[in-house]
Amino acid sequence: MAEKKPVVDTYHGTAVEDPYQWLESNEPQVQEWTHGQNAYTRAVLDKLPGRDAIRQRIGELFTWQSPAYFGLMKAGDTLFALKSQPPRQQPLLVVLGSVEDVASERILLDPMEVDPSGHTSIDFYEPTLDGQKVAVSLSKNGTESGDVSVYDVATGKPLADEVVPRVNGGTAGGSLAWSADGKGYFYTRYPRGTERSGEDLNFFQQVYFHRLGTPTEKDSYALGKDFPRIAMTQLETSQDGQFTTALVANGDGGEYALYLFSASGQWTQISRFEDKVVGGRFGQDGALYLLSIQDAPRGKVLRLPLATPSLDKASVLVPEGQATLQGFLPTPGRLYIVEQLGGPSQLRMVDLKGQPLGLVPTLPVSSVGGLVRQGGDDILFANSSNVQPSAWYRYAAQEGKVLKTALVQTSPKDISGTEVIRDEAVSKDGTRIPLTILKPQGVKLNGNNPTLLTGYGGFNVPTTPGFNKASIAWLEQGGIIAIANLRGGSEFGEEWHANGALTKKQNVFDDFYACAKLLVEKKYTQPKKLGIQGGSNGGLLMGAELIQHPEMFGAVVARVGIYDMLRSERTPNGQFNSTEFGSVKDPEQFKALYAYSPYHHVEEGKKYPPVLFTAGANDPRVDPFHSRKMVARLQAATDNKSRILLRTAGGGHGGGTPLSERIEEMTDVYAFLFNELGVKYHPVKQVAAPKAK
Repeated sequence: MAEKKPVVDTYHGTAVEDPYQWLESNEPQVQEWTHGQNAYTRAVLDKLPGRDAIRQRIGELFTWQSPAYFGLMKAGDTLFALKSQPPRQQPLLVVLGSVEDVASERILLDPMEVDPSGHTSIDFYEPTLDGQKVAVSLSKNGTESGDVSVYDVATGKPLADEVVPRVNGGTAGGSLAWSADGKGYFYTRYPRGTERSGEDLNFFQQVYFHRLGTPTEKDSYALGKDFPRIAMTQLETSQDGQFTTALVANGDGGEYALYLFSASGQWTQISRFEDKVVGGRFGQDGALYLLSIQDAPRGKVLRLPLATPSLDKASVLVPEGQATLQGFLPTPGRLYIVEQLGGPSQLRMVDLKGQPLGLVPTLPVSSVGGLVRQGGDDILFANSSNVQPSAWYRYAAQEGKVLKTALVQTSPKDISGTEVIRDEAVSKDGTRIPLTILKPQGVKLNGNNPTLLTGYGGFNVPTTPGFNKASIAWLEQGGIIAIANLRGGSEFGEEWHANGALTKKQNVFDDFYACAKLLVEKKYTQPKKLGIQGGSNGGLLMGAELIQHPEMFGAVVARVGIYDMLRSERTPNGQFNSTEFGSVKDPEQFKALYAYSPYHHVEEGKKYPPVLFTAGANDPRVDPFHSRKMVARLQAATDNKSRILLRTAGGGHGGGTPLSERIEEMTDVYAFLFNELGVKYHPVKQVAAPKAK
């Protein structure tokens, strides 16, 4: 049990007690307390019935050797991809000779050769326009603090003395864009040395230019001295190398400004935050295509001639429609548009005058993404669903045909027969909330099924259908899975996002509760059989639900979540989050934050469901103190400490976690959930799934 040390903070005249503020430090006493919690958690989890069998099954599923390809890019005649290839601990960077023949691929960079411990991972990569060199950001131990090296594509060898430090970070991310000649690149640069005070080293990201063969200390400033403290920048170069864009975000709240660099050597500001241009892609027709939500909360596409790069010269190519524009890719004669439909997505085509050309066929209730130009108007795209693993397809524009490539991931088990049900819950204010329910064939709706409900609801990020190998282990036990599409995401555009952000964040929690009630009312399950799980912003969701509706759930898994909403913005990434959540400096936003902050509403003597909290010791996005403080307060409030567990791992927010550690965490999560929901685990014999067709 953590010691209470009385501290009172005052916000706008409101005194707020904070008895576990001391757990925010990394002092030896905090480390000792955390070590004790980990030891206790291990003692509980390791004794759970069926854990060894669960571990074996999770291991079989996660080490299924069918690879997954993602992050495809074409440069010159070369196609690059990141490849997850179990049992390798980290994804590889590979060069593909052909999407029709995986035997032609070549490993360009294996992080395990850089760091045999498996704790170094690729943050991002960017090839030169001709595909002869590639810049790669690598970071360690989940920190996301990435240094960039440059590799020769033909040999796979790094260029000597070509390391630029801290291009990527856990607060503002990172990006780079090559010059046309491949002899240098613009990159995002964090403050170095004594350029800023220690508390500002994860802020004030700017854009610099690095020329190969010169010391990074001589890199030249390009852009950003007037950016906000919490700016985050994405860079992109046009295919001809004549232009570069810098899309600058004002923290995490969804405001963007766009800048353009031309052959004249000058940067020009194209849009301001208030102009509501939220994305852009270079066309191949001398134009820049912009995604705008100005007077169009579901999005519209503008065409801006690069010869007259002023926003008032842009024309509307694709007006706002019923679907939400998520992204697009221009080709010589078409614009391919990914559209959100409340969770699932579709791929639509228009010509360069905006005239409709129909839909590209995709899987039902699925996600589309990763669009890559393949020559002419042909493209590659990835498509997956909750019951079908991701595969890459080629759309042949002239023939109007979708052709599956060889880049196909198979499943450890065929679950395509699982029923996929789309339903809607009604939230507290009458808003209809979509959710997807996965039900094994033959499972009866008798109110007695173990059910796992997940959600996110924030940062304008949609919750989309996707294949999860861990789901197989749940469905095999007769369990039901439900995925909620909550406000705060982008499922229905900016209005949907805004109604789940800032002072309206409580809507997200009401939406999730409505989904839980629907599952009970329709007899999928009952409260003692209903588990919930979420991470990061979804971890906050878990904290709010267990505090606001403890009687509704049988078990909760809250991963790397935010629970003290009043002191979150004191952390570096918490300041970036303030444009999404709000700030305690604003009286109205403080009032909303305090009203739902999970840590501040734990009640003594109240019966809470069992909770497993996970945290990353090196997490740059959500400080592990949130989990420490929440656990301490819950343990003090209940006499059943054994059911409030804290699991702190050595990594970060999740990205870069080695495969073996992901297996161990998932084993703990499922062993905990099965035990608390009264599921007796029945081992399943591994049977090879049918080969991909």
